[in-house]
Amino acid sequence: MEKVRKILVHLSKDNAAPQCARFVQSITGHFTGSVDDQATVNCSLENNRFVLCEGSQEGGVPLKRAPFCPIKFLSHSEAASLPPDTLNRGVDVGVAVLLETANQRLLLTRRAATLRIFPNVWVPPGGHVEMDEKLLDAGLRELREETGLKLNPEDISSTRLLGLWESVYPPMLSRGLPQRHHIVTYMLLSSRLTDLQLQSCLRPEPGEVSGCVWADVGLVKAIISAVDGEENSVHLPADLPQYVSVMEVSPVGELSESMVPVLVFCNRATAQGEDVERVSTGTKFALELWLKILEAHCEKT
Repeated sequence: MEKVRKILVHLSKDNAAPQCARFVQSITGHFTGSVDDQATVNCSLENNRFVLCEGSQEGGVPLKRAPFCPIKFLSHSEAASLPPDTLNRGVDVGVAVLLETANQRLLLTRRAATLRIFPNVWVPPGGHVEMDEKLLDAGLRELREETGLKLNPEDISSTRLLGLWESVYPPMLSRGLPQRHHIVTYMLLSSRLTDLQLQSCLRPEPGEVSGCVWADVGLVKAIISAVDGEENSVHLPADLPQYVSVMEVSPVGELSESMVPVLVFCNRATAQGEDVERVSTGTKFALELWLKILEAHCEKT
């Protein structure tokens, strides 16, 4: 049987030649050691290899893992017990698009309940990077496939690589041994259109998406205040309504509006049992980076 070709993470350190990362290898830990959970790296997609190397604070991008990342705590015996097909997977590369509207809202989608990986979890549109694709092209393709939004070059004011997230499923070792290991590249794509203009073109794929929401700054602040792995109280802005308008997607792709409690978006990743409807930990990381960009822009103006 012909081996399936896909984009995989390759690592370089101290100017050494890039080597394909192993499935059980912590990508963040490669640059930080066993304790710290964030590094600054340079990345490039070349010859169908996603290469990461040490970066400077000025020119690099943040790479982060959750403090409870399963790969961080995986024992040698647990790693050895993984099925050969899993061990030989390598570390996949994904792209997620934070689509920012002209009136500063971001599109988040709820993954369909039938998906095997992270069902019912809120994320930006995204997916795998295919062979011979550029990151932006992959992001635009996934945006189109999942939401029906086909953006023209004149609709886009800017693009920016926000950061990289080391994603593992299940997200905690207490919920089972790792089955998937990705580096997700979060790209910020700024549109010249408002959410109302984009909403009219929204045609979500029901096999991938069960809901859509245009998150404003207030909702984003509430979301990132619910830190996964911690039990601190959620901070809700005083002017934030208790309910958020969500476009529900029927099994045949029809849209209908529902009002969802803000606190649903503030749920945290569970350590045991079934997952809950929530915003993914990696998405919270990307949303926090987006807020920092907004704050820096406000300071300049």
